[in-house]
Amino acid sequence: MAVKWFDEPEEHDYDAAADYLSMLAEDATVAATIKALKSAKPVDREAKDILRAARLTLLPPDNLHVRSDLDKINHGKKLSPILLVRGTPADALQIADGYHRVCASYLTDENTAIPCRLASWVPKT
Repeated sequence: MAVKWFDEPEEHDYDAAADYLSMLAEDATVAATIKALKSAKPVDREAKDILRAARLTLLPPDNLHVRSDLDKINHGKKLSPILLVRGTPADALQIADGYHRVCASYLTDENTAIPCRLASWVPKT
């Protein structure tokens, strides 16, 4: 079954991304980076490449949140695009929001084109 996606991330995804990123950077940097994500043009990336760039392992299908996303996929419901923050070449990509959705997409088809918003860290000014 093909994975279906909303055209735009949901507003609460940006809040979740900010919560996660706040553990990695100062508030001003997080706020500027979230602003950059909101204005980023959509790009498609494959699930397998997102996981590799983020240096994350695939969560199992019995993970509660992955299972929930797999159920949505199986019922033809749309998922929210993924929010990604690019690090330096030495740093891993950050899945600011959507790790479980990436894993569910991978389990459905690792080559699924996933709509993403991709931005670089914006240093505080």
